Amino acid sequence: MNGTPPSGGREQKLRGRMDELGIDEKDIVEKFIQGSGPGGQKINKTASCVFISYAPAGIEIKCQRTRSLVLNRYYARWELCERIAEKTEGEKSRRRMEAEKIRRQKRRRSRRQRARMLEDKRRHSEKKEMRKTPGTGV
Repeated sequence: MNGTPPSGGREQKLRGRMDELGIDEKDIVEKFIQGSGPGGQKINKTASCVFISYAPAGIEIKCQRTRSLVLNRYYARWELCERIAEKTEGEKSRRRMEAEKIRRQKRRRSRRQRARMLEDKRRHSEKKEMRKTPGTGV
């Protein structure tokens, strides 16, 4: 999919999602700008970065995910749909759920959880220690 336009099915799915959320193509202001970051001469010459503005919701999106202008347009519109769905439907979007999962993973463990984890490690170590052949232990 890198560099090739999205398939017809994906494009139709995006159009259906936009219709479902009430996003009108006329309300989207789209600009093509030069991207930033690594890429050297190529990125300084081409305007493959897509900047879209959706005035009714006050959302602006800049997408430079791929080198392809067509794919960046697709991804920018998909991101717009995701953000509007977050606002209107109030559902936990996939991205928000992923962020929440990472937040939970980074949270410090309680004293009781750490103690339980260390106890399990100690028990596991004793079990492995008992498997050694006699006379090889230090």
